Amino acid sequence: MPGSPSILWFRLDLRLSDNPALAAALKRGAPIIPVFIWAPDEEGPWPPGGASRWWLHQSLRALDEGLRDLGSRLILRSGPSNDELANLIAQTKAEAIFWNRRYEPAIRARDAALKEKLRAQGLVAESFNAALLHEPWTIKNTSGKPFQVFTPFWRHCLSLAEPEPPARAPRRIPLFSDWPTSLRLEDLGLRPRPDWAVGLRAAWRPGEAGAAQALKGFLKGSFDKYNKARDLPGIAGTSRLSPHLHFGEISPRQIWHAIKTAKDRAQSRSPWRSSQYLSELGWREFSHHLLYHFPRTAEKPLRPEFERFRWERNIEWLHAWQKGRTGYPIVDAGMRELWTTGWMHNRVRMVVASFLVKDLRIAWQEGAKWFWDTLVDADLAQNTLGWQWTAGCGADAAPYFRIFNPASQGEKFDADGTYVRKWVPELAHVENKWIHKPQEAPPEVLSKAGIVLGEAYPPPIVSHRIAREVALEEFARIKTSL
Repeated sequence: MPGSPSILWFRLDLRLSDNPALAAALKRGAPIIPVFIWAPDEEGPWPPGGASRWWLHQSLRALDEGLRDLGSRLILRSGPSNDELANLIAQTKAEAIFWNRRYEPAIRARDAALKEKLRAQGLVAESFNAALLHEPWTIKNTSGKPFQVFTPFWRHCLSLAEPEPPARAPRRIPLFSDWPTSLRLEDLGLRPRPDWAVGLRAAWRPGEAGAAQALKGFLKGSFDKYNKARDLPGIAGTSRLSPHLHFGEISPRQIWHAIKTAKDRAQSRSPWRSSQYLSELGWREFSHHLLYHFPRTAEKPLRPEFERFRWERNIEWLHAWQKGRTGYPIVDAGMRELWTTGWMHNRVRMVVASFLVKDLRIAWQEGAKWFWDTLVDADLAQNTLGWQWTAGCGADAAPYFRIFNPASQGEKFDADGTYVRKWVPELAHVENKWIHKPQEAPPEVLSKAGIVLGEAYPPPIVSHRIAREVALEEFARIKTSL
């Protein structure tokens, strides 16, 4: 029946522009009922963490405001998706349901069963790709198998036809005359109690408009200097689009075409597809490719021999790392930035991860869990790739014997200590020469800076030199099977 409504099921696609499921619902020509269902129990072992829930609350509010501007509204439900969709179908007599795909293992299994059930009932049930440039199952190497090395994977992706231009947001959405009941946004319980999100609110503008603003600012600002600026945590050299991408407030093909346009306008001599920033989008694609084909890697190393690695179980060390009290300034700065803003500079992410799994020899899964709860851009595919890459146990991983020296990393990428001084203010008056290794500074230097190691700032919890030797010994124990 043409007049029967369509249900538009929002998930991690919280935008109105370039939204394939919305476009399909509009094409059907019937009234549309937009709905978001809060069902964290269906996420398997990875329900959204605290920072993600805060972002989701803000993004849902922005999406509802956008829908209302188009004459519609967002219906909120909580509970099993199957039950809530069945209730909506019964209440509204809807005959079609449209949604955009997700690729996490638990969600894939849920969606497949749900689609089969809805179609068996005679309903139209269609899903679409709104999150990736290429579906994971469409990219294969010359042997017909999934890629496990980034460079050939991305080279293959770049050889394919470029993504279609992004679609504009509609001007109006067909109104449903008898709206079903909806929870209030506050009823979902997404905001943290007690409220520790002051720093998050100061740092971010969740929602589709915030994503567009961030992209525009990046292209006008640090985009041309990205190749070098991206490694310097003391300056605004990155796009900070990762949480917007995760929540689907902007699509990868919107970014693709924005980069292409920016390069064309600048009349750049270098091929725009060789853009370093575009390759970062490629790493995002690669992470989803890996999680799709190797779903166990969210909990287990891709290289099974690393399951024999003897990790430390030192709770005090883990807590010191989490709180930014390790005695290594660049590590502590990163962990404090994370706790305050829900985000950490990518270069520093590699440093703090290396410190956890190699200096402290604490299992990468512990780091992945902490990042999952505290990052506003916590994405299962990228979180898994990042931690397995650092631990040396994943696809295209850094060799385990590549162990970052925290002090030299700080000296190289935060030479004047700008980043450390911002997030570790106890060290604000330490001279540049010693800012990344205050434990080696002469007593008179520390005294002048007002620092007493062990009081205002802790001494190193481990010796990097000794920790490195111990880590390499443990690696040598298992490397015969590598």
